[in-house]
Amino acid sequence: MKVMQMMAGAQFGGAEAFFTRLAIALQRSGLDQRIVIREDENRTRLLRDGGVEPMQLPFGGAFDFGTRWAIRRAIKDYQPDIVLTWMNRASGMTPRGKFVHVGRLGGYYNLKYYKKCQHLIANTQDIVEYLRTNGWPDEKVHHLPNFVSAARVNPINRGSLYTPDTAPLVLALGRLHENKAFDTLLEAIARVPNVYLWLAGEGPLRQQLEQKAEVLGIKPRVRFLGWREDVEALYATADIFVCPSRHEPLGNVVIEAWAQGIPVISTDSLGPGTLIKQNETGVLVPVDDSAALGRSIKHLAENPTLRDRLAEAGYNAYQANHTEEAVVQQYLNFFQKITGG
Repeated sequence: MKVMQMMAGAQFGGAEAFFTRLAIALQRSGLDQRIVIREDENRTRLLRDGGVEPMQLPFGGAFDFGTRWAIRRAIKDYQPDIVLTWMNRASGMTPRGKFVHVGRLGGYYNLKYYKKCQHLIANTQDIVEYLRTNGWPDEKVHHLPNFVSAARVNPINRGSLYTPDTAPLVLALGRLHENKAFDTLLEAIARVPNVYLWLAGEGPLRQQLEQKAEVLGIKPRVRFLGWREDVEALYATADIFVCPSRHEPLGNVVIEAWAQGIPVISTDSLGPGTLIKQNETGVLVPVDDSAALGRSIKHLAENPTLRDRLAEAGYNAYQANHTEEAVVQQYLNFFQKITGG
């Protein structure tokens, strides 16, 4: 079986990170595959480090006829059984052909880009329902979850980021975008004296968030880390992980925190609200409620026994549903199913 995967996503993002992990994992499994990505030095380096040599294309706008021609040529040369496309542009630019075209959705995307697909993968059950509601038949829609790495590494020296060893440390990760609600998290941190925050990510709101931290008087306790590749080390260093999102279709960071054995507080947005069992595998608070979020951070910061219990239950949830071995086997089974074995 031959599978071509195409990713035309942004430089940073959860779907893009999972695509890279899955491509490398499928390569390790022995799958015959070809990888096509939007030009990106960092993603190319990560794939090559994992034993995958990608083809890079611009994936420009509507008049990027060069990318469309190159895709057609790559498909003709490789003759794949399946073409798995990630994100709108790759799906829309893929021609029809003698292969099974599968689109993978990690959000509530505009389905006009997926008209040529014969099957769709959704990484949450709610996205499955979205697809069904929009006319896709049950037999063409498939739920395949994400996996994350459980590799453990040594923590970072807190002193290198001017953070006291004795201070409770909160970690948050993600694109600095309105949907992630890091403004609400800063307001919550302002309500909890002595707690430090490490915020890892880049995005259009960085300057605005830094200014807000200054206005709130918490700038000395907040570290804006930028985009980081050493997230396992960040998890290993922190005491509490917080996902404050207003909109989060899956909550991949919640699964990452579970895998790394760190207790989770999250807003009850769509994805995390489905993943987390309240007060068992994490703590859920209302969206945009900085007071409730602050109270939950304070409560966990003051209760190490509760942190340990939540972390253990979260890790067990990860082991049950989100390991690399389990998810890769589901993908391989799916490929066999849609090609008739």
